[in-house]
Amino acid sequence: MATNTLFGVVTSFALLSVVYYLDPAIVLGRGVLVGSLLLYLLFQSGWHALFLLSRRQELFAHRVLILGTGPLARQMGELLSSTSRNLAIAGYAPCVSSAPPGGTDRDDGGSVVPPEQVVGEGGDLLRTARETGADLIVVALTERRGFFPLADVLKCKLSGITVMDAPSFYEFVTGSLLLESITPSWFIFSSGFRRTTLFNISKRVMDILLALVGLLLTFPLFPLMAVAIRLDSPGPVFFRQERVGAGERLFTLIKFRTMRQDAEQATGAVWAEKNDPRVTPLGSFLRGSRIDEIPQLINVLKGEMSLIGPRPERPEFVEKLKLVIPYYSKRHFIKPGLTGWAQVRYPYGSSVEDAVEKLRYDLYYTKNVCPFLDTLIFLETIKVVLFGRGGR
Repeated sequence: MATNTLFGVVTSFALLSVVYYLDPAIVLGRGVLVGSLLLYLLFQSGWHALFLLSRRQELFAHRVLILGTGPLARQMGELLSSTSRNLAIAGYAPCVSSAPPGGTDRDDGGSVVPPEQVVGEGGDLLRTARETGADLIVVALTERRGFFPLADVLKCKLSGITVMDAPSFYEFVTGSLLLESITPSWFIFSSGFRRTTLFNISKRVMDILLALVGLLLTFPLFPLMAVAIRLDSPGPVFFRQERVGAGERLFTLIKFRTMRQDAEQATGAVWAEKNDPRVTPLGSFLRGSRIDEIPQLINVLKGEMSLIGPRPERPEFVEKLKLVIPYYSKRHFIKPGLTGWAQVRYPYGSSVEDAVEKLRYDLYYTKNVCPFLDTLIFLETIKVVLFGRGGR
């Protein structure tokens, strides 16, 4: 909370400074500016404190009724328990009203949720929702064909209770996608995955403008980096490596070199690790400060990358990951980025498991890409750089 508030104050001061520079006629007195920023800091801190206090009160929480009692329902319940959102579980409603004779929650593989949290008897979902005070019903059934309680769920929907399926609820809570429960039809019929021509043009224009500004501001660093890298270890100043871009087209990514020149001579292509011995002393600093990424602005100008998007991966890793991770290739429908949603939401990854987790965020970005999300990622990236999180 304190970090976000202070970051907001600093950002506001920076934006006002730019405005005053562009139009000196509207400059306010120093006392007015300082007073305004202090008032903002006071009220914003109070608002955050009030918001956090209300989230701890179940009275103000949105109650969620989970339809199902199997593994997927349990996963949704665990997600509710761990989230910081203002949500509380109202219980698990067993799906037995339309099941075959003698069956229970057959579609979920048997009940695996806490028995004390099972509510109702599966006969009237709307009545159960009202008795538990549910504001939202999450349909968490592994297999719906043949015995999905369509009439009951429809009655709840028409009665004003929000209904969501498990993948949509997971996306809403985590800002990522539940890959295990997504089908090709979900991609086709879900909202999102839309990019208008106007958005594509405006995004490209912003990429060019910001990349030019970034290169102009950092250009004095290039000679200094060249000298420092050469003194630190033998080898070229720039590191060039093939990466996979939009449409799975290959391009050459440019960075300041942070590893020994022969880093992969014996091992071949491998992920960077924590305290990687291949990284030079200067390279460790460049990676932590993200200075090594600056030359990628050239890739942005060439149209091979965007400022915001999934990070480009090496073709050797892509071919392996496509074999073991469903929908991995879908992240290549948009240009890779200098930074992305996965980079600000998940730490640096160096395994297949990490690749799966990052793919959840990359596909969420691909589905929901918009100017607001790009701006949020840009601001979060500034915080990541300032506090040195995630680099290796």
